[in-house]
Amino acid sequence: MSSTDQRAQNQITAAGWRFPVLPGLGLTFAIAVAATAVQQLSGIAALSPLVVAMVLGMAIGNLTGTPEAARAGIGFSLRRILRLAIVLLGFQLTLEQLRAVGLPGLTVIAVTLAVTFVFTRWVGRVLGVEARLAELIAAGTSVCGASAVIATNTVTRGTDEDVAYAIACVTVFGSLSMLAMPILGGMMAMGPTSYGIWVGATIHEVAQVVGAGFQHGAEAGQAATVAKLSRVIMLAPLILTLGALARRRGAKGTGKAPTPWFVLGFIAVVVLNSALPLPEALHAEVAGLTAFLLTMALAAMGLETDLRKLRAKGIRPLLLGAVAWLFISALGLGLVALT
Repeated sequence: MSSTDQRAQNQITAAGWRFPVLPGLGLTFAIAVAATAVQQLSGIAALSPLVVAMVLGMAIGNLTGTPEAARAGIGFSLRRILRLAIVLLGFQLTLEQLRAVGLPGLTVIAVTLAVTFVFTRWVGRVLGVEARLAELIAAGTSVCGASAVIATNTVTRGTDEDVAYAIACVTVFGSLSMLAMPILGGMMAMGPTSYGIWVGATIHEVAQVVGAGFQHGAEAGQAATVAKLSRVIMLAPLILTLGALARRRGAKGTGKAPTPWFVLGFIAVVVLNSALPLPEALHAEVAGLTAFLLTMALAAMGLETDLRKLRAKGIRPLLLGAVAWLFISALGLGLVALT
């Protein structure tokens, strides 16, 4: 090797040491691009790039193995990229949306979320599901699917396999709701607003809510979307509460739970977006960036997931997801009927 080539090689090596996250970031970026392309080429709006990215990451990680040089960047995507995405998620929400839902609608959403979360954790104990996995399934079912699972795990601190299993649960049962609720809503002759609040308060993912809501017309679709976004706002107090409880347990035990400071950033962005909303064109760009960053985080999660450990968890967590799904659907319907 010539002296010029040797110097070039040394410069590349030095750059790698200075920026150890680059290989892993490049890998999660590439998977996120591929997952987004799959969704767009399929034409299926409800096919979440987040789930596609997680599956692709799991395939790569388990079939070929995760390159050692990529681990720093994968960890960066799982922590820093994820938290940035959650903060940016605040630009999709405003306090006006809470007002638009109205007090009865907010009551349905808040009660459904809180009761479902507590009920799911209790059933998890009854079924013998590990507490952290049960908490992640509870968060994904009661709040907003995959985004809630990975956000909640910043304080729950479950394993990658816990996160993957919880996301699989909310994806499967949320998709079933998206198919079943339009049929049930028609059979019960529900009005568009009542139907929209029921869908928005109970279906897991935003894309699934949109898919089910607009099947009953524009009014129902808009009510479902606003109800769902109002539910997403409640992710912030949930994580802050779980973080406080985890810190209290950590003070009595051996570990110390992190303070979810990024949630305060999320709340600040919601307030800012309410006072000074982004221009429509920029709003769409920020929403697209947020979705892509979340997709990168899920790609990293997939790369870190061991399918053997996932299979070892058995069928009980899946049964917990099914019970939680039926419970939130029935509870939401009952509360809508009452209000």
